[in-house]
Amino acid sequence: MSEYTIVVPDNSILACVCGTNDSNLKLIEDNLGLNVYTKGNELSIETEDPYLCQKFQFIIDRIVDEVNDGGKNTEDIVISVLNTQRKVNSQEVAINVPGGYKKIYPRTQNQAEYINLLQTKDMVFCTGSAGSGKTYLAVAEALSEVLSHKKNKIIISRPVVEAGESLGFLPGDLEQKIDPYLRPLRDAMESIIPMETIRKLTESGIIEVAPLAYMRGRTLNNAVIILDEAQNTTCSQMKMFLTRMGDNSKVFITGDPTQVDLPAKKSSGLIHSVRILNRIEDIGFMELTAEDVVRNRLVKKIVKAYENEED
Repeated sequence: MSEYTIVVPDNSILACVCGTNDSNLKLIEDNLGLNVYTKGNELSIETEDPYLCQKFQFIIDRIVDEVNDGGKNTEDIVISVLNTQRKVNSQEVAINVPGGYKKIYPRTQNQAEYINLLQTKDMVFCTGSAGSGKTYLAVAEALSEVLSHKKNKIIISRPVVEAGESLGFLPGDLEQKIDPYLRPLRDAMESIIPMETIRKLTESGIIEVAPLAYMRGRTLNNAVIILDEAQNTTCSQMKMFLTRMGDNSKVFITGDPTQVDLPAKKSSGLIHSVRILNRIEDIGFMELTAEDVVRNRLVKKIVKAYENEED
């Protein structure tokens, strides 16, 4: 029986890979169906199967990369790596944002499929519950497109649907009024690239905030356009938004169909568009679930409880 060995030069990283009392190695062994042997700074498996060798290499490389990028909860890292080890179209799935804090890996297989759609389709609809990564990953891919000079600008928008407080009573100019509604998108950006980079991109117009009501009549070329909270668009608003797409542009639409805040007689443009456009092959569709929630384990339990009640 031949042996396949990986050398991890940094002992502190090797300790993270192995976990407390080799707890992480046990997870890897269960996944591979093989024992993992440690000797000094080497990790080895005994197999003649090239697929298992490749799989073992991929798992260890991903864990090492994420630990090097500052990941601290190594058990969560290992679990996410094992959940997403299957590559999409034989390629490793990740988002590399030039000048960003770290490479962004999917945490679940659904997220891996979603990233693949963001990178290969010009229009992608993603529905999912809070914390499933639908907005964060769309923002990350948009930043990657712009900072790698594939697109000229990012346009971010969402419908303004008040819940007890009228937009007109908020202080400031239009941008200041709309900012609270776009805060989640800004928060996502701030966790991916430095604030100074965001400031420069915004001041130069490369990142543009465009309230949905002000999109009519525009043709958006060479841009990544993100529509967040799309469940709160009306059918006519969604049609207007989708037809703003110009040459060499990408459009990412995200929303949670269970969180519609429209008046009772208004149909959600997101739900309507997913229903009538889902046979168009050039458009990507992804539905994330409670299993894809990565904010906090308690959030996942809360989302599952609500999903079960609806069932």
